[in-house]
Amino acid sequence: MSVYKHLMESRSRYKAGYLVLIDPDARPLNETAEFARIISKAGADAILYGGSLITDDGFTEKLKAVREASDIPVILFPGSVGQVNSHVDAILYISVISGRNANFLIGDHVTSAIQIKRSGVETIPTGYMLVESGKVTTAEFISGTRPLPAHKPELALAHALAGEMLGLKMLYLEAGSGAERPVPNDMISIIKKYVQIPLIVGGGIRNPETAREKVLAGADFIVTGNVLEDGENLDLLEDFVKTVHGEK
Repeated sequence: MSVYKHLMESRSRYKAGYLVLIDPDARPLNETAEFARIISKAGADAILYGGSLITDDGFTEKLKAVREASDIPVILFPGSVGQVNSHVDAILYISVISGRNANFLIGDHVTSAIQIKRSGVETIPTGYMLVESGKVTTAEFISGTRPLPAHKPELALAHALAGEMLGLKMLYLEAGSGAERPVPNDMISIIKKYVQIPLIVGGGIRNPETAREKVLAGADFIVTGNVLEDGENLDLLEDFVKTVHGEK
C-alpha cells in the first residue's frame, strides 16, 4: 500500500489523522530511536522527519534508526535539497506556495527530481503555506518568504485553491516551529469549505484541546512537534492521538 493511501485510509477511519514531527537536532541517536518507538506504539498515523535547518551531522544515521524503530510510515519533511534521502517510506514533495521564492516553488524540485526518481521513494506533492504566527519562525527565515496574514483567510483560500488546481495532493497550513499562535480556525474552515484535497495543520499546537479545535474547524491531519521535544510532555502523546482520532 502506498503511504498516501495509508494516510487517506487513516483520515477515513478517524475524525482526523495524527502525525508527529521528529526534529533530527532535538535528541541524540538512541533517544531519537526510542521516541520513534513511543510514537508508533501510541497510535500515531505516521512520523514526519526533517526541519528547516539541520545542524547535527547524524541526519541519515538517525533517520535509519527512526525507520527501523517505527511500525508506521516515516515520511521525509525536507527543509532543503540537502535533506533528500532514500531511507524513508515517502517524501512530502513540498512547494512553498504561500511565497514567491522560485527555489522553493520549483527550483529545488528540479535539482532533486532525478535523484528522487532513481531512489524509487514515493512522493506526495504538497502545497506548503506559511501563516503568520506572532514571530519570525525558522521556516520563514530560511525560505525567504513572507507568511500569509493570519487575519486574511480569503488570501489563504486563494493560495489553497491555486495549489489544488495545479494538481497538488495535499495542503500543509503551517504556523511554524515554536509559533506563538496556531493557524486560525476561520482560515482552516474557509479552505476546507472550498478545497477538496486533504488539509494538514501544524505549528503552535501545544495541547489536545487546541488540536481538537483545529479538527473541528476542518483539519484532516494534525501535526505536533516542539511540544513533545520536552520529555515531560510525552504523556500528552496518547491524549493527542485519542483527541485527533475522535476517540475522546
